[in-house]
Amino acid sequence: MKVFVTNDDSINSDGLWAAVQALVGIAEVVVAAPDRDQSGVGTSVSLTRPVRATEVTPQVAGVKAYSIEGTPADCTILALEKLFGSADLVVSGINKGANLGEDVLISGTVGGALQGYTRDIPSIAISVASLKAARFDAAGRLLRRLAEQIVAGVLSGPVFLNVNLPAIEPGKIEGIEVTRLASRAYTDKVTEGDDGRRPYYWIARSRPESKFDVGTDAWAVRNNRVSITPLHTDMTNISKLPVLTELSLLLSESLKGTS
Repeated sequence: MKVFVTNDDSINSDGLWAAVQALVGIAEVVVAAPDRDQSGVGTSVSLTRPVRATEVTPQVAGVKAYSIEGTPADCTILALEKLFGSADLVVSGINKGANLGEDVLISGTVGGALQGYTRDIPSIAISVASLKAARFDAAGRLLRRLAEQIVAGVLSGPVFLNVNLPAIEPGKIEGIEVTRLASRAYTDKVTEGDDGRRPYYWIARSRPESKFDVGTDAWAVRNNRVSITPLHTDMTNISKLPVLTELSLLLSESLKGTS
């Protein structure tokens, strides 16, 4: 079994190498990760500049690893299409900081895993809800077990999982919840500065939302549980199809110049 590992926190992230360490006993592990922090780049792909890859000394012996001048999505594309060939599983993480709710749309961690899923490869994005002093032991054990089960075919067909663990001691975790995405996990905050030439702005994740619906990923993590959310790429709003179908008839008339 071959597992490809990437992240958005950079090739030097402790979480990345914790994931690798968890997997080397059950698979051939290969790594390609950004050369710098790429948090918040989502599914961005570098189409207007070349992507450069440098082989680096791995922090886990026996693993081939590359530092990539690009996004997590770039890393996965380059790894699967050029550096290593296909894989049996794609893992993105272990990320410092949760990726919950609608924030998955801007998550580089999720973006790295997405490129595996679109190639029909089972893919996992995994995060720990802590930016400082993050612990990866529980996440590593869970990742290893998930990887074993996915490759064994327990989940049929391509699967794309977003996994989040609370930032607590492993013994205090109160179980695992299979969840749906929350609406918004955080509010946005914009601060303004001035360097003497022109104003500039910082966009940042602010305080967490105060209330989440039961059954959502953010609710699970807030209640000291692991969240596993199955994702897919179809963003079609099915409920709007009937009314838009009716509206399309009216819009068609405008194209003909009859109304």
